[in-house]
Amino acid sequence: MSRAPLYKRVLLKLSGEALMGDRSYGIDQHMVERIANEIKAVRADGVQVCAVIGGGNIFRGIAGVANGIDRTSADHMGMLATVMNSIAMQNALEHVGVDTRVQSAIPMAAVCEPYIRRRAIRHMEKGRVVLFAAGTGNPFFTTDTAAALRAAEMNCDALLKGTQVNGVYSDDPLKNPTATRYDHLSYLEVLSRDLKVMDASAISLCRENHIPILVFSIHEQGEFARVLRGDGNFTIIKNEE
Repeated sequence: MSRAPLYKRVLLKLSGEALMGDRSYGIDQHMVERIANEIKAVRADGVQVCAVIGGGNIFRGIAGVANGIDRTSADHMGMLATVMNSIAMQNALEHVGVDTRVQSAIPMAAVCEPYIRRRAIRHMEKGRVVLFAAGTGNPFFTTDTAAALRAAEMNCDALLKGTQVNGVYSDDPLKNPTATRYDHLSYLEVLSRDLKVMDASAISLCRENHIPILVFSIHEQGEFARVLRGDGNFTIIKNEE
């Protein structure tokens, strides 16, 4: 018999690249549907779920700056990409029977709700999944920071980051096969070793609010639910006991 989930309310952070599947750009609908089913399985376990999805599969603000676009404009373009990804995920979730709401930090009433904290909490209490789009609504902040901020505002028990690999490594394991994998890390270890898990402001925000970060591979089918039960392969980042 499988164990009960360790957390009651969680935020799932996904990169935009997670939606690409095997493609080099854009959205792979098969991958989006698979992630939607992963979220559905977790909801069926009684866990309240919200999520933040990046926009790097469509537009990366930093890349735009490198091509001569003003940083503020580039970041706003990246925020709009996250709205597109969130709408795609909402569509997939509703196809599998999961009530979903998209809330955007940049108001766009014709396509989604504005971000309202109390309304988002109420949606989750009613069993809906809430997708937070457009980052924090401000340039110069990443979607990692937006994820940490929303996790704190939603009083989440944990932040789960679905990545390309099954945890945190000392170096990129896809480029360096000798990289060391960690099972446990403190927030300060992540910051002092400059481990590229999330940006420093996101790590600091989670540390201040005592929100553990669980890093796992989104490409392992069923791993989201397994990690929430304390099984599977993941790295947990939290304060030292």
